[in-house]
Amino acid sequence: MLDRILPILAASVPAGSAPWLSCVPIASAPATPPSPEVPLQGGCLCGAVRFEITAPFLFAGYCHCTHCQRRTGTGSSANGRVPQHAFRLLQGQEQLRAFQPPTGVPKLFCATCGSALFSGEPLSDEQVAVRLGTLDRDPGIRPQFHQFVDSAAPWEPVPQDGLERFPRSQQG
Repeated sequence: MLDRILPILAASVPAGSAPWLSCVPIASAPATPPSPEVPLQGGCLCGAVRFEITAPFLFAGYCHCTHCQRRTGTGSSANGRVPQHAFRLLQGQEQLRAFQPPTGVPKLFCATCGSALFSGEPLSDEQVAVRLGTLDRDPGIRPQFHQFVDSAAPWEPVPQDGLERFPRSQQG
């Protein structure tokens, strides 16, 4: 229904008077998982850091740990993992900064705009943890679990969405 209403709304508004309309997709193509033929790109808010993924995501999930809450300013973080061989940093390595919490893995972000991008060591770990919100298009995967639900923010309860839940890390 939305795909029928938005074009009508957009046509009735004078050009430039409603910039928010450009943020709403009119139509979306079916998700194509990343591959060498159809890579998936992403990057930070300011564009200084850009990366490419050339293989499907291994898995994706929501993390409700306190590190993710404080890193994002939200109740959870949507992340996906890709094999390291399918990850390539296109530009901005000099802009990447890392915060190493007392426990856990490094959190990488852009030094210019502060966008949270990756966890761990994306250029050497076997898998790269990518923030799904940094991707330029649909990654072809949906979160499959909630982890660290014992740490979930009381003001944003974990939804009853049928996804598997883990008190701590889904990796055990």
